[in-house]
Amino acid sequence: MTKTHRMLSLTTAIVVASTSFAFAEPSAEIVAAAKKEGMLTTVALPHDWCGYGEVIAAFKKKYPEITVNELNPDAGSADEVEAIKANKDNKGPQAPDVIDVGLAFGPQMKAEGLLQPYKVSTWSEIPDNVKDAEGYWYGDYYGVMSLLVNKDLVKTVPADWSDLTKPEYAGQVALAGDPRASNQAILGVLAAGMAGGAKAGKEAGEAGLKYFAELNKAGNFVPVIGKAGTLAQGATPIVVMWDYNALSAKDTLAGNPPVEVVVPKSGVLAGVYVQGISAYAPHPNAAKLWMEHLYSDEGQVGWLKGYCHPIRFNAMAKAGKIPKDLLDKLPPAASYEKAYFPTLKEVDDNKAAVTAAWDKVVGANVK
Repeated sequence: MTKTHRMLSLTTAIVVASTSFAFAEPSAEIVAAAKKEGMLTTVALPHDWCGYGEVIAAFKKKYPEITVNELNPDAGSADEVEAIKANKDNKGPQAPDVIDVGLAFGPQMKAEGLLQPYKVSTWSEIPDNVKDAEGYWYGDYYGVMSLLVNKDLVKTVPADWSDLTKPEYAGQVALAGDPRASNQAILGVLAAGMAGGAKAGKEAGEAGLKYFAELNKAGNFVPVIGKAGTLAQGATPIVVMWDYNALSAKDTLAGNPPVEVVVPKSGVLAGVYVQGISAYAPHPNAAKLWMEHLYSDEGQVGWLKGYCHPIRFNAMAKAGKIPKDLLDKLPPAASYEKAYFPTLKEVDDNKAAVTAAWDKVVGANVK
């Protein structure tokens, strides 16, 4: 693990006191131009993902002159890429201005000319290993892969990936996305492979595919995209998802049914998502203003309210800008001590292995 990876450790000792926010300062020119554009088009931002509902509401309140047009909230990272490609020549409401995608998709989109550079006011506090030096993409938040468990239907809560192969979990295990397109699901496969001892990257991706092939053959894997709703209905009693999504789902379900969020004992995988502005954005200034909002103290704390660790977490904690009550709602730090931050190459190699061979190796059409 590099020094920069260590800097991202979820177990950083922190002292927090202040709840006041120092806002990132977009230029008056950008604010004026954004208001003149009058609209911001987002894509794939579910309100229960990472606290986005409140984050979007705060942007609307701050800039009431700008209408937020929200496309396809339940889309995956690959869908966001395709949305930009499909609307290159379209300046209408179906063309996204901004994207929020898995780490591996950032460099891919830059290479394909789908992004334009922009560096927010708080750029220096984004760790170097999770941002493009030229500003084409930049990390926004991170979490670890976990298991969301319906305790009404699952009598023995699993503690690790190996437990899920047991006969008692027949017809119960699902991924929170299609592993051929969803970053969350693709990295769920990586985590499972790492839990078996494989090295992060292609090796763990292939091992993860074999793991899910075994789950599928045993009848434990359910080819349904798992969500809070499907978990509550009993269609997917155990869902592999990011801890922040699982904790948000726990709040949403409010004890009906009772659920438990488990950080597995092995294969504790940390994942970073990144932001970027479309090279073909119909509202480029509104997009820049949105980024300033997301990377301000207010925006970063907004994500923390949604159980995500914002990318400026360490710098803000050091400055005493994180409310203690928010930290107290997170799982114990001990659960994250083994968290592994894969390199960009490892993420890319895993993605290539999983998306290319899921159908052949696992053979389950997740939808």
